[in-house]
Amino acid sequence: MTGNDAADSAALARYGTIAEDLAPLGAHRSQMFGMPCLKDVNGKAFAGLHGSELVCRLGRDSAEHAEALALPGAHLFDPAGGRPMKDWVCVPAASAARWSRYAQAALAAPR
Repeated sequence: MTGNDAADSAALARYGTIAEDLAPLGAHRSQMFGMPCLKDVNGKAFAGLHGSELVCRLGRDSAEHAEALALPGAHLFDPAGGRPMKDWVCVPAASAARWSRYAQAALAAPR
């Protein structure tokens, strides 16, 4: 978590709702890079919660990737520092109203 307990708690609650909403589509909760993540029916991660940001694998050439990356505060996911994962976008808590849309797009994106 990021150290801002209220923001992290709100993000975790929002993430939990998204996980529940996507469960009928085969999504299940797991862990990746020490963070909660969602995996598809084949066990491939497509979204996760990093502090108070939703991380989604949208595919670098998709319209959703470009749209998400254009949001204020959004950036490529870089869990190790220095090697950003080009298909993954961190969507900040300020854009939490869009998290469900991006999580759904990430689940539907080819992997």
